[in-house]
Amino acid sequence: MTLKPFNFPAKRKTTIFLLTAAATATVAAVSQASNSDDLSPFPDFSAEIHGFVRTARAVSTVASTIVDYELSLRGLHRDSDQYRQTIPQVHLRCAKRFLKLCEANKGFYVKAGQFVASQRVIPKEYSSTLSALQDQVSPLPYNIIKKVLKDNLGPDFTDMFLSVDEQPIAAASIAQVHHAVLKSGHEVAIKLYPQYRFEWLPSAFAESMSSELDFVQEAKNSERAAKNFYNNKMVRVPHVFWELTTRQVLTMQFCSGHKVAKSLMELFAEMIFVHGYIHGDPHPGNILVSPEGCNGFSLVLLDHAVYRELDEEFRKDFCQLWEALILKDSKKTVVLGERFGAGKFARYLPIIFTGTTIESKYALGTSVEEKETMKNELKSLLFEDISSFMESVPPEFIAIMRADGLLRSIIRKMDVSRITRLLTYTKYAVYGRLCPKLDGECKMARTNYYFTVKVAVFSLISTLRYILILIKVSIGTIDGIPWRQKVKNTLNYLSSKISGDFWGLMVHSVFLLLCIRPTALF
Repeated sequence: MTLKPFNFPAKRKTTIFLLTAAATATVAAVSQASNSDDLSPFPDFSAEIHGFVRTARAVSTVASTIVDYELSLRGLHRDSDQYRQTIPQVHLRCAKRFLKLCEANKGFYVKAGQFVASQRVIPKEYSSTLSALQDQVSPLPYNIIKKVLKDNLGPDFTDMFLSVDEQPIAAASIAQVHHAVLKSGHEVAIKLYPQYRFEWLPSAFAESMSSELDFVQEAKNSERAAKNFYNNKMVRVPHVFWELTTRQVLTMQFCSGHKVAKSLMELFAEMIFVHGYIHGDPHPGNILVSPEGCNGFSLVLLDHAVYRELDEEFRKDFCQLWEALILKDSKKTVVLGERFGAGKFARYLPIIFTGTTIESKYALGTSVEEKETMKNELKSLLFEDISSFMESVPPEFIAIMRADGLLRSIIRKMDVSRITRLLTYTKYAVYGRLCPKLDGECKMARTNYYFTVKVAVFSLISTLRYILILIKVSIGTIDGIPWRQKVKNTLNYLSSKISGDFWGLMVHSVFLLLCIRPTALF
């Protein structure tokens, strides 16, 4: 029996994707007592009713969505003008329906909605509508918050604070944050959540969620990230007040600022390629830009609940893979892909990470013909192929794909070019391949002369290698690119990079000289 190609119609593809997210949240629904005042860890009849109501609401929403697509698009050909006029209306209608579901069921449903909103494969009507869930979440009543603080910090917890704002400054899908002032005068942010009933969930999922909602682990992750970025003055991680931190309550330094996505590429490129320690939830609500910093601002990295640590060999192999992707080294890409467990699907790695085919002659772009080829290749994939690929690659690989996907979703909204992302990743991949995994403790030891010299030497070598790669990409070793196109690529890159910064100007002036006379410095 011949398997049919994995090519769902748009109306079914979107519905199935959303159905999966809704089903995941539905499983979790019975664990939460609709934000009631009862925080007992033992299930009661009220919890069962709330769980049933949530489940019924979710099933009704999904069923209504399927019927809406089927009836609204019945008899319409996908290439017809009427279909093109109707489908955005159906998408928007159903997206609003799912938004209403998430807002009504709260908790894990909001988490699922946030995940759906960050995906590139769904229609823009869904991503724009569900993006409201990133910040606009109904807060828990303060009497619940007060009980959590009393249970975790003691009945006299109010004696530790000058003030605690009853209105939250942020309400996420599960936890929320309140501003407070300690008796010492320090401004702090208190992040907390009520006790959810995880015994109702399947054991594997319950274990995962319990781990994610362990604020002691989040605090440890936060401190490790702070050590990793100790010498990076552009990044700040709030200080943790351990004496006021438990599994349910996290008290940390209060940092004011505005949410931003700009400059995130270098931050996450350093995490992936250099530290090998990746923040697992880089959505806009977890990044602030503060007016404090050596350059007039600094990034504040929040929510350290989920991290993935890369094995050292894996990290270096991924650095090599990225170099191979940029240099269009198809043989090395396939070899490294097989090492990661991708097998026959290694040829699709350029499509996943750089948006080019493995046969592409362009490192930083695609021709019309190549785009058509890529489209046909993706159409030929079977559902079993995608499932097999996801199961065969290690969890570290999936973690990078997820973080990169969320990051791309953010920078796309900020009009950051795709080429900027590719070159930023390349710079850190080159450095990460040459350097050992940087340990935060070593970076903090400024008296470690050997370590400082070694880092400086590696930085110089990696900078030279990065320039060499840029030369190869622009004018040197990629066959089949007309010389006029090579010059155009070089000028476009230079015009996007040269700024008022003196050292940036110097580096790119040297780069331009090398483009004109490759032997100028040799």
